[in-house]
Amino acid sequence: MRVTDRIPSYRCSMEVRLPGLGALGTHWRAPMAAALPEIAGDGLVLDLRSAAYAAAWKPKGEVAGRTATVRVLHAPTRKVVSHFNKATKGRIVRTLLTSAGAPGTPAELVEALRDLGYVVEAEAPSQAGRAWALDVLVDEIH
Repeated sequence: MRVTDRIPSYRCSMEVRLPGLGALGTHWRAPMAAALPEIAGDGLVLDLRSAAYAAAWKPKGEVAGRTATVRVLHAPTRKVVSHFNKATKGRIVRTLLTSAGAPGTPAELVEALRDLGYVVEAEAPSQAGRAWALDVLVDEIH
C-alpha cells in the first residue's frame, strides 16, 4: 500500500453527499433558485463560482442574459487554473472595483477587463436565457 492510498481525498464541499440529505448542490438548488434572482437585482451578475458551486444555481431568463460566468485559464495549456483560481478572480474584482468604470452588461465587462490589461475570450450566449462565458487567460499562475 502506498502512503497516498491512506490519505483521504477531499472534494469541494458542494460535491459532498450527506446521509439523509444527499448531494449539497442538489439540496441547495431550490432555495437558491428562489432567492438569487431577486438578490441579483437588475445589474450585471459576475459569476465567479467553481463548477461544483455553479451546479447549485444556474441563472435563467432575463438574469442569465446579464450574467457573465468567468473561468481563469492558464494560457499556454488552456487548462483551468485551480490552486490560484480564487486569488486571480480576487484580483479581477479588485481591479474592477478600483477602476473608473462600472460595466453594466457582460459585453461592457469584456471591454472593461480588456482595457484593464486582461486577456479575455468571450462567448455570447447562442440562445436567450443563457449566461455569457468569459475565459480570462493568464500566462503566470501566482
